[in-house]
Amino acid sequence: MRFIKHVWPLFVALALIYVFHNSWGVLPPMGKVFSPFQGFLQNSERVADRSDAAVFLDGMHDDVTVRYDDNAVPHIFAKNDEDLYFAQGYVIARDRLWQMEFYTLVAAGRLTEVVGQGALEYDRFNRRLGMARSAMAIVQNLKADSVANRMLTAYASGVNAYIKQLAYKDLPIEYKLLNYKPEPWSPYKSILMLMNMRNTLNGGSNDYRLTNVLTKYGAEVIADLFPSYPALESPVVPTGTDWDFQPVAAPPVPDQVGALPDSNRLAFQVPSPRPDVGSNNWAVGGSRTVTGLPLLANDPHLQLTLPSIWYQMQLSSPNVNVYGVALPGTPAIIIGFNKDVAWGVTNVGSDVMDFYRIRFRNDSFDEYWHDGQWKPTTMHLETFKLKGGRALLDTLYYTHHGPIIYQEAKSTNYMRGIPAGYAMRWITNETDGADVLTFYYLNRAKDYSDYRKALTYFTAPAQHFIFSSNGGDIAITANGKLPLKWKGQGKYLLDGTLAEHDWQGWIPKDQNPTVRNPLRDFVSSANQFPADTTYPYYLDWKFAHSGRAIRINERLQAMVAATADSLRDLQNDNFNVDARRVLPRLLLSLAMDDSIKRSAEFDVLERWDYMNNADAVGATIFESWLDNLLAGIWADEFPRDERMLYPSLDRTFKLINQQPDAKWFDNVNTPDTVETIDDILCESFKLTVAELRERWGDLSADDWAWSRVKNTRIGHLVPNFTAFGRTGIVNGGGSSIVNATSGTHGPSWRMVVQLDTAWPVAYGLYPGGQSGNPGSDYYDNMIDRWANGELDTLLFLKDVDEQSPRLRHHMVLKPKN
Repeated sequence: MRFIKHVWPLFVALALIYVFHNSWGVLPPMGKVFSPFQGFLQNSERVADRSDAAVFLDGMHDDVTVRYDDNAVPHIFAKNDEDLYFAQGYVIARDRLWQMEFYTLVAAGRLTEVVGQGALEYDRFNRRLGMARSAMAIVQNLKADSVANRMLTAYASGVNAYIKQLAYKDLPIEYKLLNYKPEPWSPYKSILMLMNMRNTLNGGSNDYRLTNVLTKYGAEVIADLFPSYPALESPVVPTGTDWDFQPVAAPPVPDQVGALPDSNRLAFQVPSPRPDVGSNNWAVGGSRTVTGLPLLANDPHLQLTLPSIWYQMQLSSPNVNVYGVALPGTPAIIIGFNKDVAWGVTNVGSDVMDFYRIRFRNDSFDEYWHDGQWKPTTMHLETFKLKGGRALLDTLYYTHHGPIIYQEAKSTNYMRGIPAGYAMRWITNETDGADVLTFYYLNRAKDYSDYRKALTYFTAPAQHFIFSSNGGDIAITANGKLPLKWKGQGKYLLDGTLAEHDWQGWIPKDQNPTVRNPLRDFVSSANQFPADTTYPYYLDWKFAHSGRAIRINERLQAMVAATADSLRDLQNDNFNVDARRVLPRLLLSLAMDDSIKRSAEFDVLERWDYMNNADAVGATIFESWLDNLLAGIWADEFPRDERMLYPSLDRTFKLINQQPDAKWFDNVNTPDTVETIDDILCESFKLTVAELRERWGDLSADDWAWSRVKNTRIGHLVPNFTAFGRTGIVNGGGSSIVNATSGTHGPSWRMVVQLDTAWPVAYGLYPGGQSGNPGSDYYDNMIDRWANGELDTLLFLKDVDEQSPRLRHHMVLKPKN
C-alpha cells in the first residue's frame, strides 16, 4: 500500500500525458495545442516580428524581391513570369494557407476528413453538384494551354515551397485546433477555388417555388405577379442602345413549358439565389471628371468573413505591372489596375441552373427516357474518407443534363437539397474556357481591344466586367457563357424527357449585352437587368432589385468635375430608394389610425430623411416593417411551408401605389372579413413596433439605432471559432442600399481608380486584414476604417527600386541551387 501511495501520481501523470498528446474524436491533442513551444502561442505575430530576410527555395529560376508596405501588402518584383506566379503562391500561402485549403475542401466535398461525420451530408451535396469532377476536367483541358498551365503550375510550386518549410509549431492555428496538416497544392486546387466562387455567385434557384405557384394559380397569375421585367428598372446597358449585331434564332417556346411538380415536397429545398450576394461597379468618362480622364469604382458584395475573401498585392515582371486583389489560391489579380487600364466585376445573375425531372426505367437508375428513347446514365463511385480513417462510398448518376443530386427524398438529405429524381444543368460544370487567362490578359491590358480579347476566355459565373483606360474609353460587358434559351426556359422545373427542354446552344459571346462610351458618359451595374426588353435573347425573368442601380445612376447622371472622392462618397451612399418610392403611401394609411399617428414610432418614421445611416432609427423601423408587410400581404396566398415564392418588392410596391383595391390584400384565411391594404399596413406596423420593443426596449436613439439592430458582423470561416470574428460593427447601409452592408454581407473590397497618362492613383480597402492569423496585427486591422467608409491610398510602385516612406521591410526569394 505504501508503494501504491508513492507511485500513483506517476500513473496519473502518465495517463494525463497519454490523454493530452492524443486526439479524441474531433478533439485535437490538447497537450500539443497548449504547448508553449509549439502550440497556439507560437501563432502570435506582431509587427516587429516581420524583418528583412533571404529565403532559398527549390523551383525558382532567379531572384524575386518582395517589398512589404505599412499595411502588409506585398509588392512582388520578378524577372520572369514563372517566378512571379511562384512567388505569388508562396507569399499568399504565408498569410492565407489554411483559408485556401479550407475553401478547396468545401468545393471538393472533403470536409469530413477534417471535422468528422457531421459534415458528411454537406460533403455529399457538394460532391453531387459536380464541382470536384468538373474542376478535374478543366485542369486536364488547361494542360493543352501552355500559358495557363505554366501559370497554374508555377503558383502551385510556390505554395508547396512554403508548405515544405512548415513544422507543427509553424502551422496556422486552425490546423492545430482541427488536428490536420496541409496537403500539397496543385493546379486542381486553384481551379477548385474558382469553382467555389462559381457556386457562391450562381448556386441558387427558384424554379421549383415558381412551379408550385404555377400549379396552384395558373399562368395568368404568374404573368400578373411574376412578370418578366420590372415596373421600375435602370438596366446596365442604357435603354435605347442599338444592338449592333444580327442575332441568331432563339429556340421556339414549346407547348409545355414546365414539368409537373413533385407531390413529395420534402426534397424541395434548393437554395434560393442569395439576395445579399451582389456588387456595384461604375466608370465615369472624362467629360464628367476633373482630370478629363476616366474614374472607375468597384465594390463586390459577398459574405463577410475572416480571413478576408481577398488579398491585396502588386505583381511585377518585365511583362506586367499590376495592383489589386487576388483570390487566395488562384494566380493573377482578379480586380485591379495597371498603368493604362482598370477593371472590376459584378455578378450578372442570369438563369444558369435548371432542373429536369427524369423518368428512370427502374430503380437501378441505369437508364432514363429522353427524346423518345431509353438512354444510359453514367455512374461514378465516390469515396468519402471520414476523420479517423473510415471510408464510405456513394454512387453518383449523371444524365446528359448533368448530375442527379438525390435519387430519393430523405429527411437526412442536406437541408439545401435538390428535388429528388431531378437532373441539374448548371453552368458551373461547363469545362471549356480558361477563366484564369481572362485575368492573365486583363493584368497586361493596355486598351479596349486588349480588354475585349481577355473576356473571350471567360466561362462562369457571368460577370459584368467594367473597364476604363487612360485612352479615354469606358465600357461594361455582361461577360461569360450564357445559354441560348427560349423565352421563359428554366422559369419552372423542366421535363427531362423532352428534347426541346434541353439547353439549345449558347448566345454568341460578342452578342452578350455590352456598351462602350455611351452618350451619358458613364457605365454602371448593380446586378439589375443587363438590358431592356429590346435585347433579343432571354437571360432570366428576375434580377436583383433595382434600388441600388437607380440610386447609382441618378447620382452619376448629376456628377460633374468628379474626383476619386466623389466615387468613394457614392460607394458609401445610404439613401433608401425603396422608402422614397413607397413610404409616403404607407404613412397615409398609418395616419388613419389615431393610436399609430400619436406614437413616437410614427413620428420618427414621418421625419426620417430616407437615409440608412448608422444612427437612423427610421431605417430600423422601415427595414423591419418591410419583412412583416410582405408577409402580411403574401403569406396567406403563398405560404412558405408550401415552398412558394413571394412576388418581388417591385411588384409589391406597384400594387400598393397603383392597385390599392387588388384582391391580394384580402386575407384568404379570414373568410368572414375582407381586409384592405390599410388594414395590412396598420397591423403589420403594430406588429413591427411590438417586436422591436420586445427585443430592444422602449424607443430610444441608442437602442433602436440602425447599426445596432442590423448588427454587422464578420465571422470566422469555421462558425464555431467565434473568438476569431468581430461583431457589433457600427455602420449604415442595407441590402438594397448602394452601401450594401447587411448583417453578414457587404462590400468585400472597395476600390476607386483615377487613371492618368503618366501613372494612376488608386484607393482601396476591405473588411479584414492581409493575414489569416488571428494572432497577427494584420488580421482585422482594416475593419474599422472600412466601417467608416474610408479608403487607403494604394502604393503602386513603378519598379523595384522606387522608394517610399510606407515601405517597411523586404524579402528576397532565391533559387536554392
